[in-house]
Amino acid sequence: MKAHRLIAACSSVALVGSMTVTSTAPAVASETAAIGKYVALGDSYTSAPLVPLPELLSLGCVRSGSNYPKQLAALLRVSSFTDVSCSGADTTDMTQPQSTALGTFPPQFNALTPDTDLVTLGIGGNDFGVFGDIIATCPGLRAADPTGSPCKTHFTVNGVDTLAAKITQTQGRIAEVVKGIKLRSPLATVVLVGYPKIAPETGVCPAVLPFADGDYAYLYSVEQKLNLAVENAAKAGGAKYVDTFGPSTGHDACAADGQAWIQGKDLNLLRAASYHPRYEGQAGVASLTFKKIVGLPATVTAAEQTRWAAEARALSQQAAKTMSNPAVKAHLDRLRTGAQR
Repeated sequence: MKAHRLIAACSSVALVGSMTVTSTAPAVASETAAIGKYVALGDSYTSAPLVPLPELLSLGCVRSGSNYPKQLAALLRVSSFTDVSCSGADTTDMTQPQSTALGTFPPQFNALTPDTDLVTLGIGGNDFGVFGDIIATCPGLRAADPTGSPCKTHFTVNGVDTLAAKITQTQGRIAEVVKGIKLRSPLATVVLVGYPKIAPETGVCPAVLPFADGDYAYLYSVEQKLNLAVENAAKAGGAKYVDTFGPSTGHDACAADGQAWIQGKDLNLLRAASYHPRYEGQAGVASLTFKKIVGLPATVTAAEQTRWAAEARALSQQAAKTMSNPAVKAHLDRLRTGAQR
């Protein structure tokens, strides 16, 4: 998903310096053969903007030091790991350079080699501007029709759901990406990772997700279609698919603090970018991906969720201590002002 104005804010958080995070995601011993080289590709639902703590060498891509690829790499105990996920990426950025507010990054496929053993891919939400259009358009329509579905009406033209049509096209693009991965890394296990739930299946929380009541079902259906496109592309290319949508039930943006995997409309410099995954969500996705790879049931336990919430609080506190430095705070204020212009 796109990360527009948050780039400047994220750069200030990077002043935490050289602090690193050791993943404390579920430590389950792997019975699979050792994985040597792991490459992670994807958009901001992979890079995890503003999830503490930042990866200092990727400010333009706004990668977190505790995003799901890094946690997965720790779980699998890989010997070589490369994360080139980048906020704002779509399928075209696999083979073309990606411009960001803080520089241009090489095509993500540049990280692939013939001896790569594992590739994870989280992509599709930014293609044809699907998620970006929803976030930019739908909250502004609520005031005129708070109980209706003005967003669905807006994107339905001559009886055709234009977002659904774009997602159909996206499926073909993702399938081509899978082909490209297999061409460059023919021995790799390729794993496509779906998107966790943003909106609940029932109920509303307009203070967190400011959509009209009737558009919650529409947002839910759009994300279902996107995940189905990712899953179908995985099947077509002989790749694995990790369903994060089903297992994230009860962990959408409307869920209570400590349960929610997704941040709502308000950007939180110590938690996550607006409408993006929190640490808990990244830990959940890492766990589900690990379980898919090693053949364990794709479930999320209450004990896991409790542990992830505690880890998230600890990371936020660590980031807050550094950001309380007056010099850092002043720099942050300048960057926030610039980002709002």
